[in-house]
Amino acid sequence: MIAIPSVSVTYAQDGTSTRPNALGMRPMQELAYQKRGEQYLLIKSPPASGKSRALMFIALDKLTHQKLKQAIIVVPEKAIGASFHNEPLTKFGFWADWQVEPRWNLCNAPGNDGGKVEAVKTFIDSEAKVLVCTHATFRFAVDKFGVEMLDDRLIAVDEFHHVSSNPDNKLGDHIRQIMTRDKTHIVAMTGSYFRGDAEAVLHPEDEGKFHHVTYTYYEQLNGYEYLKQLDIGYYFYSGSYTDEIMQVLNPHEKTILHIPNVNSRESTKDKIREVEHIIEALGEWQGIDPNTGFQQVKTAEGKILKIADLVDDDPSKRDRVAAALKDPRQKNNPHHVDIIIALGMAKEGFDWIWCEHALTIGYRSSLTEIVQIIGRATRDAPGKTRARFTNLIAEPDASEMAVTEAVNDTIKAIAASLLMEQVLAPRFEFKPKRPDNQPTPGFEYGDSGYDPTRCNMGVNPQTGEIQLEIKGLTLPKSPEASRICREDLTELVTAFVQDKPSIERGLFDEELVPEELTQLRMGKIIKDKFPNLDEGDREAVRQHAIAALNLVQQAKKTLNEGDGLASKNTALIDGVRQFALSVTDLDIDLIDRINPFGEAYAILAKSMSEERLKLVAEAIAAKRVNLSLEEARELAKRAQRFKQEKGRVPSLTAADPWEKRMAEGIAVLVRKVKEEKNA
Repeated sequence: MIAIPSVSVTYAQDGTSTRPNALGMRPMQELAYQKRGEQYLLIKSPPASGKSRALMFIALDKLTHQKLKQAIIVVPEKAIGASFHNEPLTKFGFWADWQVEPRWNLCNAPGNDGGKVEAVKTFIDSEAKVLVCTHATFRFAVDKFGVEMLDDRLIAVDEFHHVSSNPDNKLGDHIRQIMTRDKTHIVAMTGSYFRGDAEAVLHPEDEGKFHHVTYTYYEQLNGYEYLKQLDIGYYFYSGSYTDEIMQVLNPHEKTILHIPNVNSRESTKDKIREVEHIIEALGEWQGIDPNTGFQQVKTAEGKILKIADLVDDDPSKRDRVAAALKDPRQKNNPHHVDIIIALGMAKEGFDWIWCEHALTIGYRSSLTEIVQIIGRATRDAPGKTRARFTNLIAEPDASEMAVTEAVNDTIKAIAASLLMEQVLAPRFEFKPKRPDNQPTPGFEYGDSGYDPTRCNMGVNPQTGEIQLEIKGLTLPKSPEASRICREDLTELVTAFVQDKPSIERGLFDEELVPEELTQLRMGKIIKDKFPNLDEGDREAVRQHAIAALNLVQQAKKTLNEGDGLASKNTALIDGVRQFALSVTDLDIDLIDRINPFGEAYAILAKSMSEERLKLVAEAIAAKRVNLSLEEARELAKRAQRFKQEKGRVPSLTAADPWEKRMAEGIAVLVRKVKEEKNA
């Protein structure tokens, strides 16, 4: 088995993210509460940051002081409804308690959605204040009774990434109807504001109506009291995963293990036997606990493991196990269960603070799902200093006639790795370098004084943001562009690494000119996502996004230069610092000339056999297409900027590959005009 080295980030453990204020609010909750008066509020923060309780604070204020009639909490699945049970908030300093009458938590109600839909209407007509239901129940209720019933009420949508701008997405369509009517308040909450299918969550005009609260993974984990280190690792295997599982499954770690989807190529097509094989590999079976339904296994060292099997479809077995896992009396008991084996369960919203290892076999359906699974291991708990996520992926098989699925899995694994590197890094604050080479106001350059040869970087002592001076950087002008540069760079990086043409060319096209990705592809993504920004602001956002992505990639390169492999105990932030301080004069042209996927390929080349790497490269090369008309137009626009700066048009014989590529774009357009004229 071959490993892609871990992304590893260490944190300060300063305790701030879990320390409440006088009202019992943690930092993220306080940030959200400060915007409680907004009609449309979007909260983006990682798992375990306290989004559920933040909603309670906001909803109580809207019901009491903003005169809204009712609050309806909408969750993707019944199990997550438990996050909104009664909470004695006054015990911790707030002015009211959160209470949901048992009959109005429809996630606990028996029966089908038909009866629950009628219950929604009964609630609307009652004097009750809070209802909790699933996305499905909410969709059916709106279909049946119309959005008018939601006037003067609060709708809180948990796991908001289930919404899509696609007209076929019913929840998204209902949100658009509600916002068009403009008589309802909405609080949207998500730990991953992007979708695995790369669809936009909201139309740009709808998203622009929301006020944002953004709390990053870095802020969350840096402020933990116990958890200090988070590792992300990918492993390739050949043959059957059940034969190699023990190379990555440590029985001494609290683990959530997701076996592959039965339709995936990693699956043996017999999920029950897969679970049995894993249990046999762990030790000697001792029977089933009659109270919890947990499997009991004795390891070679004599330890009795308690294993929760959520794969078995037998309702009598799985319901008993699921109920035991949700037992509130056991929430703070680290010895209650040791390993959870699941297929589709135990992902978003599943709360097991003791989980140290999220192990996923086969690539799951989306980056969103991966981020959610990683979130299962990022809870803070006493004695838990390290957590990790491992993805076990089958290598492409050189004997296969069709390798498309294997290639897609490899590409997705790299995309997830790149995304998580970005998610786990601290925020960046970029400033243009001053022409007079003087220090930028507000930068903290350290106690050695200002040194023009080391002036690229500072660190904001209040926020922990890495501050970087970049020569030639364009600053955003509008408030919206400034907000995007400050808060939404991760969403842009996500869209970029989900863009298959970009990542395929970045990894395997030897003739690639990096600016084709950093300027053209990223430019197109930003234009599509933020069509209302003017050209200057789009360019500013593009530069900020590419700078953030490439600086993290160069940080990884700096760390790996020693022996070519990432150290499991290396903090990514240290690499950012090392790179920023090693370059005398950072400029945006230099950053644009870096292939964002270059370091991922360098690691992949060390992690996969030459034969199989060649197989992947050939499969992707076979799909390569020539320059499209849209790309030619974008190149021509860049050529106009080149002419303004250089006083001449780009040349087809230029030594600089980017200048040559711009000239090729002009040539394609000229040829197209001639063809149309002749036609």
